[in-house]
Amino acid sequence: MTAPVPSTPPPAPRPGAIYFIGRVVLRPLFWLIYRPRVTGRDDIPRRGPVLLASNHLASLDTVIIPTSASRPVQFLIKSSYFTRPGVLGRFLRWFFTSIGGVPVHRATGRDARAALDAGSSILRAGSVFAVFPEGTRSRNGRLHQGHGGAAWMARDTGAAVVPVGLIGTGTVKPLGHLLPGRPRLEVRFGEPLDLTDLEDVPDGKARREITERMMAAIAELSGQERSGSVNAGSRD
Repeated sequence: MTAPVPSTPPPAPRPGAIYFIGRVVLRPLFWLIYRPRVTGRDDIPRRGPVLLASNHLASLDTVIIPTSASRPVQFLIKSSYFTRPGVLGRFLRWFFTSIGGVPVHRATGRDARAALDAGSSILRAGSVFAVFPEGTRSRNGRLHQGHGGAAWMARDTGAAVVPVGLIGTGTVKPLGHLLPGRPRLEVRFGEPLDLTDLEDVPDGKARREITERMMAAIAELSGQERSGSVNAGSRD
């Protein structure tokens, strides 16, 4: 009986033309509608793998980060968008595949590991990958504890970890930020975290420390109060 041949990991998904066309269109459109104030964009390394770790307040976050970043950004996207039936389902599958989206199942075990492997493959290809360490968006405005997946990818790939603080996306209303006196959205990119002192630290301890440094940096950028607990109150 012959031994099974190890399967070759699928190639990392890459953004297609629709992604770059969308950035050209959405950047000026989003500036007109939301007037985001972007700081620290130059802190994103110009080359090599970068893991953006951000707080998560609204669905808008998955669009405002790529339109604000200096490099193309890929995200994990709910797997349901890739499996819906009918014409709409085929369109969504084509669209999210075209922008380099990575489907993720809201589960543990094999599905969760597959999502981490997909993210790592994007980073190993030298691209920029964004994650929300809280797992889901915060409904109470506080910053919840981070899960270990982002730290695992950083440790696995050696990617630069850039914290991101989003301000105001959770309360935004279309055109509302054009009214006089309304606060502007803010996207704050921080400096890459210095993790060199963790190179010889055992993996488990290192991942916990990376996660803590990541969440502390996000809190400093976003100004959010830290809840001290895992975010269990959101489904999207």
